[in-house]
Amino acid sequence: MKACYHCKTEWKSDSKPSRTESCENCDRDVHCCLNCQFYDESSYNECHETQAERVLDKEKGNFCDYFNFRQSIPQTPKKPSKKAFDDLFN
Repeated sequence: MKACYHCKTEWKSDSKPSRTESCENCDRDVHCCLNCQFYDESSYNECHETQAERVLDKEKGNFCDYFNFRQSIPQTPKKPSKKAFDDLFN
């Protein structure tokens, strides 16, 4: 599922978002580093794509040709820690 990095609203279009498109729910830019599969805070320039130009503001729309919408995995509720611990011994 493709979703907005900020509000987790699903991106339903099959096409790549343009630089000016925004989330229908929170109005944040969609074609931005934080929505890209190559974004990684621990990488050089915070991007796994070595050929990409440096983008300073990761939340703003950009012209990166390597943008590829990341696939978000829906979060499942986690068991409370104490219950998970107790389940180990019962």
